[in-house]
Amino acid sequence: MKLTIIGTGYVGLVTGTCFAEVGHHVICVDSDANKVEMLRRGGIPIYEPGLEELVKKNVAAGRLSFTNSTAEGVEKSDVIFIAVPTPPQPDGSVDLSYIERVARDIAGAMTSYKIVVDKSTVPVKTGEKVAETIKRYCKAQVEFDVVSNPEFLREGFAVDDLMKPDRVVVGVRSPRPVAAMKQVYEPFNAPIIVTDINSAELIKHASNSFLALKISYINAVSILCEAAGANVQEVATGMGLDDRIGRRFLNAGIGFGGSCFPKDLSAFIKISEQVGYDFRLLKEVQNINAEQMERFIKKITETLWVLKDKKIAVLGLAFKQNTDDVRSSPAIDLCQRMLKEGATLRVHDPKAMDKARAVLPNVTFVDDMNDVAQGCDAIVVATEWDEFKKLDLERSREALSAPIMFDGRNLFDPQEMEKLGWIYKSIGR
Repeated sequence: MKLTIIGTGYVGLVTGTCFAEVGHHVICVDSDANKVEMLRRGGIPIYEPGLEELVKKNVAAGRLSFTNSTAEGVEKSDVIFIAVPTPPQPDGSVDLSYIERVARDIAGAMTSYKIVVDKSTVPVKTGEKVAETIKRYCKAQVEFDVVSNPEFLREGFAVDDLMKPDRVVVGVRSPRPVAAMKQVYEPFNAPIIVTDINSAELIKHASNSFLALKISYINAVSILCEAAGANVQEVATGMGLDDRIGRRFLNAGIGFGGSCFPKDLSAFIKISEQVGYDFRLLKEVQNINAEQMERFIKKITETLWVLKDKKIAVLGLAFKQNTDDVRSSPAIDLCQRMLKEGATLRVHDPKAMDKARAVLPNVTFVDDMNDVAQGCDAIVVATEWDEFKKLDLERSREALSAPIMFDGRNLFDPQEMEKLGWIYKSIGR
């Protein structure tokens, strides 16, 4: 099929590339001319495992191209996906101005029937507004359909999630676009759920808010585990073996972050308020997440006593492993809090240091994780990168003024760390 993806962020670029990989012809549109030129030259603006190779492969095969012309994308495609940002606003709602602008651009370029698909995460009833906007500004007065097709991609695993989806949700107002949407997703061999647009839009927010709830639940349990002398990882394993619960998203830590969970949680609370429901459960999820960071900072200050003039080594800057995304990263928040207390920081992340430089201008970036502890008073683990488990503990111990580690992601075994002579503080153990 001939497809256009408007927006080349984490969702748009991965979606367009994977669609090309299964044989569709895809045009990716972005208003940033510099980004388009970078992509044409083979550069990738984000880090996502496996993505760079697929982009180069499909560009070479002629199935994937890039432009900054929405009109070109609309003219040459049957189905147009909107994958532009929906950033949070101070009151918890989301900024839909990018969606509105793209809908107007699509309307102005349409000269024949098109299927316009909302891929961005949007509040319920956005599809209705997109349809109204296109109808209002389409001078050609041609027929069209608006579809909701929410993404369920995890940064760091996005290519796998799109190539092997556990479900595809298609929200429609009429049966007409269903066959085309099934044809788009036929190569992925996934269950396709066809529903109304409002339900499809709610599915995404309900899903992410539930996963955030699951993380906050195990973080709350970790507090009980510490007080009772239990091990939260063993508790989580025992819970997760119940197939009604599952082990995923039951990892205690310093809290969730990123561009999705905090934003989607706030948006779902705001959506609920707008229809007259006070979703108090989700507000408590937010509170627990914020308190988890406070508890971790308290561990650090109680052990080091005074942070002013202390030198801290920090492992991890991305909001999670396998990504370079530092948006709403708990690791960045933690660094900024320690800097505010007067600490100096040496930091390392396998992929996120370039993007972190803009938000952490007054820290020392270290290329080798085994050098980060040099001359420091403690190590803090802030992101759950697998490679951190291979840290040279003996070398790091010798580099520190005292062998102190604060493990915010439970990467190391407490008993082993104690045997090695470390003062080791983790979460819920």
